[in-house]
Amino acid sequence: MKKTTFFLFFVMALMASTSRLTASGRYEFTVDPSGAGDFTTIREAIDAMPDYGKGPQVTIFIRNGVYREKVDVGRSKHNLRFVGEDRDSVVIVYDDHATRPDITGTGIGTSGSATVFVHGDKVTMENITFVNDAGPVGQAVAVSVTGDKAVFRNCRFLGFQDTLYCRGPEGRQYFEECYIEGTIDFIFGFTTAVFNRCEIRSKSDSYITAAGTLEGKQWGFLFIDCRLTAEPGVSAVYLGRAWRPYARTAFIRCEMGDHIVPAGWDDWGKPEARENSFYAEWGNTGPGSDLSERVGWMHKLTAEEAARFTVAEALAGSDGWNPVTGEDNSTDL
Repeated sequence: MKKTTFFLFFVMALMASTSRLTASGRYEFTVDPSGAGDFTTIREAIDAMPDYGKGPQVTIFIRNGVYREKVDVGRSKHNLRFVGEDRDSVVIVYDDHATRPDITGTGIGTSGSATVFVHGDKVTMENITFVNDAGPVGQAVAVSVTGDKAVFRNCRFLGFQDTLYCRGPEGRQYFEECYIEGTIDFIFGFTTAVFNRCEIRSKSDSYITAAGTLEGKQWGFLFIDCRLTAEPGVSAVYLGRAWRPYARTAFIRCEMGDHIVPAGWDDWGKPEARENSFYAEWGNTGPGSDLSERVGWMHKLTAEEAARFTVAEALAGSDGWNPVTGEDNSTDL
């Protein structure tokens, strides 16, 4: 038997022994720390997936357990769906932070501190808790997302400063019924991201968002029907501050606790942000939603203007992507 033929036979045998067809006809792999699945770590499962996968998403089912590992869904890993057995019991955790030395002796930086990196396109994650447990030591990211068409459903993001890095400026990200907590700028980055029916919990007096939206971008961070809550004793939280002068963030029909400061927004010492940023609100409720003392340079939307602030409008792009309906007219994947 030729070496090439033997290799192909080996791969096919491995696939047959470790994968199962789901009802939809898609292969599903299982990660189980006890050794009862196809893989014991999430990193092993990702490494085993084909590069630049086309067609239906491959589902990776993750059994309950605490996975202390740095997870990197690389740029060549597309069309993957990770489904946890139980949101609170599937925990991916690590403790890197920006000042931890790298091999050169300098800090790994904010970008290198993430517990989970999502670089690939069309990656979906459901029922998973992501944690950076470095504590209040500065920037320590739980999840960093660069890829396009990233979806997170019923997930938890736990950390302190810089918990969730919505990084890729060309990417689109969707968060549905998630829980996100932190202290300073704990939702930050450059991308277009929609948060739908999420709980956003502040753990200290500080800022929720720090958008770095690039000049010319129509959308930044959009919060729809979310709940803004806080831990006891927290009483002075801003909705956002301008990491870059063209920052764009909007809150639509959100419930805001009394921890939100009357001014609402901050320019981060950038006078140009008062002219170029786009901070907007409409239809919010709760004691923190009073607009009477908001900064004069934020936008109080009309009902007609607010009607445009939807999942479909913000994430459609040129291919009509809608993570709610599943519509996607792209041909690249």
